[in-house]
Formats: sequence, C-alpha cells, structure tokens
Amino acid sequence: MEITAQEDIEGSLEQVFDGLSNFEQFERAILRRGVDVRRIDEVDEPTVGMRWASEFRYRGKTRQAEITLTRFDRPNAMQFQSTSAGLTVITDLECLSLSRSRTRVSITCTLKPKTLSARILVQSIKLARSSVQRKFRARASDFAREFEKKLKTG
Repeated sequence: MEITAQEDIEGSLEQVFDGLSNFEQFERAILRRGVDVRRIDEVDEPTVGMRWASEFRYRGKTRQAEITLTRFDRPNAMQFQSTSAGLTVITDLECLSLSRSRTRVSITCTLKPKTLSARILVQSIKLARSSVQRKFRARASDFAREFEKKLKTG
C-alpha cells in the first residue's frame, strides 16, 4: 500500500535538500512530540547507513521502530526503511527543482506487512484510505509551510 504527497516549497533545490537532511533538527522536533528517538550509528554526517531507534505509543501500546537511511543522493533523493513489529515502511523523499527558487518535494510511503497482525493493520488503513491520504497530504502541506518559514528566516 502506498501513501503519497507532493508539495512545492519556496527555496532552491540545495536549500530544501539540506534542510530535509538536517536530521539533528528533526530528532529534536520528534522528541518534543513525545517520541523517544536516538541515533544508533557512529556516522558524523548524512550518509547511507545512518540508523535511529524510536519508541512511541500507537493505539494504546508502546511500539519500537528502527529507521535506516538506505539511499542518500544529494540533492535529489533520500530513502528510509523503518521496521516495527512485522511492518516495514519504505519512505522515499524526492526533490525536483522547478526553478532557481522553487522545489517540488514528493513523499511516498510504502507499507509492507510481514505478519498477520501487520496485515490486519494495513487492511484497516486501506479501508480508511481516502481519510488517511487526506490527513497525510494535510500534514505534508503544514510541514512545507513551516519549512518555508524556517528557510526565509534563516
């Protein structure tokens, strides 16, 4: 199952990609939202193989996930693979320059269940597909607007 979003951001391709690959900033933002996230690699700068361990609550249960950066093609694309309780989520971020000051960011999340309980979860998401897709796109839009504000203010 795939969930997609696409947003145009006011900023150059390099600015947008560098902002999206500022993982320390995202780690702090995630921690503020109550998700425990920590780096579990020894890499100093963004590159394939970066890994994070996270713990969060979902549907009343504490869950763990491990996220790995599996593709890093500056300034065009990144791919993350997240594994949690029988569910693998592949997240692709692609940046496309529309002009010197405008960049399109495409996000695709592919859910791949590996266990029966994960298949049931994905099936419930499929049943609510339009609602899930609408919420995902709304969050991507909100993120893009906040991201633009940060780019403008430096």
